[in-house]
Amino acid sequence: MWDPIGHTVRVTNTPWAPGTATGVGSMPGADPYEAANVVVGELPDLPHLPELPGRGLGADIIGRTAALLVDLPIEVVPSGYRTAARPGHEHRHAVDLIRRDIDALEEVIERTGVRPPVVKVQAAGPWTLTAGIELARGHRVLTDRGALREFADSLSEGLALHAAEVSRRLETPVVVQLDEPSLPTVLAGALSTPSGYGTVPAVTEPDARDVLAGVIDAVGGATGQPVIVHCCAPRPPVGLFRAAGARALAIDATLLQGIPASLSDQLGEAWDAGMTLLLGLVPGTPPVRPPTLAEAAKPALDLAGLLGFPRSILGERAVPTPTCGLAGADSAWARRALTLVRDVGRAFVEPPESW
Repeated sequence: MWDPIGHTVRVTNTPWAPGTATGVGSMPGADPYEAANVVVGELPDLPHLPELPGRGLGADIIGRTAALLVDLPIEVVPSGYRTAARPGHEHRHAVDLIRRDIDALEEVIERTGVRPPVVKVQAAGPWTLTAGIELARGHRVLTDRGALREFADSLSEGLALHAAEVSRRLETPVVVQLDEPSLPTVLAGALSTPSGYGTVPAVTEPDARDVLAGVIDAVGGATGQPVIVHCCAPRPPVGLFRAAGARALAIDATLLQGIPASLSDQLGEAWDAGMTLLLGLVPGTPPVRPPTLAEAAKPALDLAGLLGFPRSILGERAVPTPTCGLAGADSAWARRALTLVRDVGRAFVEPPESW
């Protein structure tokens, strides 16, 4: 197993301070003002622009991200999302939902009078996006190299514009999180065709890395901030994300027990290189018994020990989050979950004596 003892750990500047916590993205319900109130109140150092997939089509990860694309309108068909010749009702609806979300977050921040040092926005990464949209002839976008490149370029431009608008409206820096839940399936050749009767051929790691790197480079260059890549799969492709230029990785730390040595190596090398790990620690849905502070922090403490780092690494380069989005939670648990990750973040910096 990779052992960092004797290595000099490099520190990477990030726009968030030690002890910061944040959310993954989604929140329950359909009221953007209620969601913004919870996020700003519980996560004052790194609030995120809430996503509310409970509002239906156009509010889910694919529809929401498609609304950010430049000159690539999308429509809804029985099998899902498909490219369209011109913007239709569904596209305009998705764009309007994002505008309402920004309005709500701006109003809540203005009302509290406390401007956060940085705000996070989320969108599907290029592989998850193109896995979830069909071309006019019925194939997934990622199966057409030219269409894939066009979508990646449009996503880069749209995200840069989106981040710039949020930054201008909220008068604070914005970091972008690219969500890639579908990438492990794409790499494994396990993505089904739209018909459901076959699978899409596997994408090679170099090809996946290069497309993702193009988006990360463009978005990071536009915002001047590190780009986060999020994947809550049990075995996220950490090495690929790092090679693509991600400066922070968001993963579900509760799924890391028993991971292979190769993944341990990749995680250790990422931390040693100065990357921040956003560690999912608190359940995204109401548990039978809410975890204590120590129970919530345990996967992070175990990870530091597994990789051979002192626990102080958690205060320096770890950001606690829920294990994934909170769309499946009720409003009470969503608030409590974010309170708990905030408390864990502070405990990373000033650990209780019981630790």
